[in-house]
Amino acid sequence: MADQAAFAQARAALRRGSKSFHGAARLFDPATRRSVVLLYAWCRHCDDVIDEQHLGFAAPAAPAPDIATRLAGLRANTILACTPGALPAEPVFAGLAEVVARHHLPPRYPLAHLDGFAMDAAGRRYRTEADILDYCWHVAGVIGVMMALIMGARDDETLDRASDLGIAFQLTNIARDVIDDARAGRVYLPTDWLDAEGIDPAGIAGLADRAGLAAVTARLIDLAEPYYASAAIGLRALPARSAWSIATALRVYRAIGRKVRARGAAAWDRRVVTSKPEKLCHLLAASLPATVAATRGPGQCRPPRDALWTRPA
Repeated sequence: MADQAAFAQARAALRRGSKSFHGAARLFDPATRRSVVLLYAWCRHCDDVIDEQHLGFAAPAAPAPDIATRLAGLRANTILACTPGALPAEPVFAGLAEVVARHHLPPRYPLAHLDGFAMDAAGRRYRTEADILDYCWHVAGVIGVMMALIMGARDDETLDRASDLGIAFQLTNIARDVIDDARAGRVYLPTDWLDAEGIDPAGIAGLADRAGLAAVTARLIDLAEPYYASAAIGLRALPARSAWSIATALRVYRAIGRKVRARGAAAWDRRVVTSKPEKLCHLLAASLPATVAATRGPGQCRPPRDALWTRPA
């Protein structure tokens, strides 16, 4: 079990690393919140190791192993954390071990998340919509599934809709951060879409006329919408406080995507965020649908999600 110092460190990582999710996470019951925070800390740590950052920001310059070595180290420590009875020395992996043991998380999920980082390490390019959805599954959809398992969900449909939420979050992040990602040498927009607008992927960061880029990212935001809608239906399978927390996060991220779309070519003049008053409004607005969802029978009115990309079995 992770000690209190490790948990305090993980909680601080969430507060500094994700302002959009930090407030929503406070709505969980204490036991669920602990597991969510520990899982987030592991995800944040892996991301930072791959990007040589700290909480998403540039880390102090220091010699670092090559990316393949860093990824191999993450994989070895994650496998150890998923091994029954193991006691990882590193606090972040001790926290993951606690979450895996407490909620019986299948090791394939944390390892699938690392496969997403491997895509980044390999400099993978994404030609089609299906390609980018596969990437979104690995870096975010699988986190949605692990979160749902922490909240007690076990049926496949709820886990599918949890994956949908993670995918929607990642599509929104890609649209918001497209310029910053391009400056770091990463392009997540489908090249088929870029080709249709006559955009050279290598020139995104310095693109003078961003109207075409705005059209591509608007398409990405539109792609996220049915995944947000599907995820909202899955709220009814969660405990009330968990449903409220996730409904709040859903509203906050969805609003970010809609702001990016509304700003058009000016979307990247300054970072799109939600203010504290806006977050409070989303929190209050989420309380009613979350309560309704949590009090309805899980078998009532479940529209199919046949048209959506589905996570691997």
